[in-house]
Amino acid sequence: MAAEIHSRPQSSRPILLSKVEGHQDVVSAALLIPKEDGVITASEDRTIRVWLKRDSGQYWPSIYHTMSSPCSAMAYHHDSRRIFVGQDNGAIMEFHVSEDFNKMNFVKTYPAHQNRVSAITFCLASEWVISTGHDKCISWMCTRSGSMLGRHYFTSWASCLQYDHETRHAFVGDYSGQITLLKLEQNTCSVITTLKGHEGSITSLWWDPVQRLLFSGASDHSIIMWDIGGRKGRTLLLQGHHDKVQAICYIQLTRQLVSCSADGGIAVWNMDISREEAPQWLESDSCQKCEQPFFWNIKQMWDTKTLGLRQHHCRKCGQAVCGKCSTKRSSYPIMGFEFQVRVCDSCFESIKDEDRTSLATFHEGKHNISHMSMDISRGLMVTCGSDRIVKIWDMTPVVGCSLATGFSSR
Repeated sequence: MAAEIHSRPQSSRPILLSKVEGHQDVVSAALLIPKEDGVITASEDRTIRVWLKRDSGQYWPSIYHTMSSPCSAMAYHHDSRRIFVGQDNGAIMEFHVSEDFNKMNFVKTYPAHQNRVSAITFCLASEWVISTGHDKCISWMCTRSGSMLGRHYFTSWASCLQYDHETRHAFVGDYSGQITLLKLEQNTCSVITTLKGHEGSITSLWWDPVQRLLFSGASDHSIIMWDIGGRKGRTLLLQGHHDKVQAICYIQLTRQLVSCSADGGIAVWNMDISREEAPQWLESDSCQKCEQPFFWNIKQMWDTKTLGLRQHHCRKCGQAVCGKCSTKRSSYPIMGFEFQVRVCDSCFESIKDEDRTSLATFHEGKHNISHMSMDISRGLMVTCGSDRIVKIWDMTPVVGCSLATGFSSR
């Protein structure tokens, strides 16, 4: 596997700088330490570890701490050097790390949930630790007192979380495929809206407070961009992964979206162009091209003495069509379709060759990715997953920036 690690940047693909191995179970989360050659990991093997790069070029754990329950989520606040670790038993434990990252002191335990913690964020301004869990709730707790401030329950497991620190809005994705926008107050909250568009459970969220864009990835292999700040409520669909989208990160500087899927796929999407919104699928009792009845249209079948046809939809125009009127397949990247999808014959004729030019690049991470995190200022990414391996990548060849990485593979 050593041949996979490159010492010099290869053009137009992520460069694997290092691999960190040693965990005995799934690595739930891995975070790069800003301005340091270091990584913090939390694992199902009940350990939290801080790995620092030695002169040999290898990563060794400078901190190795065993928890009482498998670690399921983690948040790290670098300025205050505070680590929050969510566990399978629903508790969140807070630690403080020394300046040299060689010692970690326990601070307190928060009884945040009754079941597995799925996501954590920490807000220094309000001294809140906000989390979601498999007990179908979001909770926010005071880090000064350790007391519970509020809870809000959903109908499904809460799977992921994003938080706007300035406005106190929380975005919560759940296993039913919905995203709930909440306004958190000191001891209560209000539901602002519910976003529905995915056909599978929400697996990842990313909030960009500058452009007020929300990105969601799901088990239906797709990503949706929600224009929260726009008055029109525009949504864009991105389809290019072949497994559930496990993690996403939007780089505001270069207008690029990085996404990782469970099959190891790493995609970089160009969002700095005018994309077309995918149409709503139209409903009809007969083909909107040839007017032949669909199989549930008993009356027209009887009147015309014909057998009903199966209904399909053109991904470009949204019309309900039969198979004979939609025999072609085409990619249409400007609408987010990076691989070939069903289009009606007339839409196929309207798509030019230049319209099929990809607006994303796809790369192979070569391991099952369950979590990803980026240090955007250095163009670095860390991935981890069920194979118990943590990989550190130089993303500068594919994310359009040339910032020094701070990591080296020597």
